[in-house]
Amino acid sequence: MIVKKNFHPLKVLTYTWPPMLFSTGLALLVFGLHTGAGFTQIALPFMIVGVLGTALAIFLGFRNSSSYQRWWEARQLWGGIVNSSRIFSRLVCTFADSHQHQANYQKKRSEAFKKSLVYKQIAWVHALRFHLREQPLGQELKPLVSEAEFTRLAQAQNKPNYLQKMMGQQIYTAMADGTLGGFDSFQMEGQLAALANYQGSCERIKNTPMPRQYHYFTRVFLYVFILFFPLGLVGALAKMGIAWVVVPVTVVVAFVFSAIERTGAVNEDPFENRIQDVPLTTLCNTIERDLRETLEETQLPPKLVPVDGFLF
Repeated sequence: MIVKKNFHPLKVLTYTWPPMLFSTGLALLVFGLHTGAGFTQIALPFMIVGVLGTALAIFLGFRNSSSYQRWWEARQLWGGIVNSSRIFSRLVCTFADSHQHQANYQKKRSEAFKKSLVYKQIAWVHALRFHLREQPLGQELKPLVSEAEFTRLAQAQNKPNYLQKMMGQQIYTAMADGTLGGFDSFQMEGQLAALANYQGSCERIKNTPMPRQYHYFTRVFLYVFILFFPLGLVGALAKMGIAWVVVPVTVVVAFVFSAIERTGAVNEDPFENRIQDVPLTTLCNTIERDLRETLEETQLPPKLVPVDGFLF
């Protein structure tokens, strides 16, 4: 996620250089043909450019609005994951500690249960991050689960989903041995269900792209607009004796429209581990710090901060 206010021009050009290069070459060609070679017939009424610009603006507006909605929904889902993870870890700790008065309470067993289950929740958020980014399972998970559990987890196709199965099994094992009791599992299962719903919604965004027709025709209309823009502008500028201005004006207009188009395009997929995506690594770091603190741990992972204006 980009948190700085200003962008380096060269970084912006890496996204917009193809249409700008096309517009520069085209504008020079139009200027040369119209002024140098005398082909004044290539000048077109500016009304044509206005109609094309209107169509392009409609597509850009819809595409950018829809792309931002996808990005914002992804950020809201991970905000829900942060909250549900905190609630789940609190329930684990308070429910396990609430049975100290019972005859079958064992402090060592209860503490081991709390640590194991909260660590699995930390592992779950990291596993979901790798799952959405289509990255291999990271070594961050090894200290959070047992060696046997890590081996089974590495073989699973949907790793966060498999972790939830392990967590559910551990909850009902704790119900059977007296670590938990009463209706403890109902509330804990409710949070697991909420987390599963968040995962499903994230997978929906990940696996369902924006309608390809909007992506394709937006790019087509952009280049058609750039193609006709200098043709519609050169005649009017020539009458004013400043036909050469068609080159810089075309380049500037092409940059504006291409930057708008690229802004929408890069926001379509918020889980690709790019600088403009939802900062999953930072959110996982926040969750891990909070959940470890719930266990009264003091040696917390360092808090991630922006690097060169970016959060990942």
